[in-house]
Amino acid sequence: MEPTRDYPLFGGAFSATLPPGAIDVSDLRPVPDHQEVFCHRVTDQSLIVELLELQAHVQGEEAARYHFEDVGGVQEARAVQVETVQPLVLENLALRGCCQEAWILSGQQQVAKENQQP
Repeated sequence: MEPTRDYPLFGGAFSATLPPGAIDVSDLRPVPDHQEVFCHRVTDQSLIVELLELQAHVQGEEAARYHFEDVGGVQEARAVQVETVQPLVLENLALRGCCQEAWILSGQQQVAKENQQP
């Protein structure tokens, strides 16, 4: 089994540990500057890391949910399911001096891939 690997994101601003078999989609097609997209070479699954603009009308956990659901709406997702929303410990973040709080949301969206019907 192929080991996980740390992969630099957004020009090395931070990194993520990717699962075995992850392929950088930007090697296959254009990806917007605010996204990092990875796919698995065997399954029909993708991992998308997206930088989003601050929305002052929502904060904390609700901000994470807002963005996840908004992206699902823009992508015309058939299903949007939030699994967990957890605060990140600021001391563990490289950007700790730049933010007052940070959240991670895990969830699933059922979205048609490029050139497919929803």
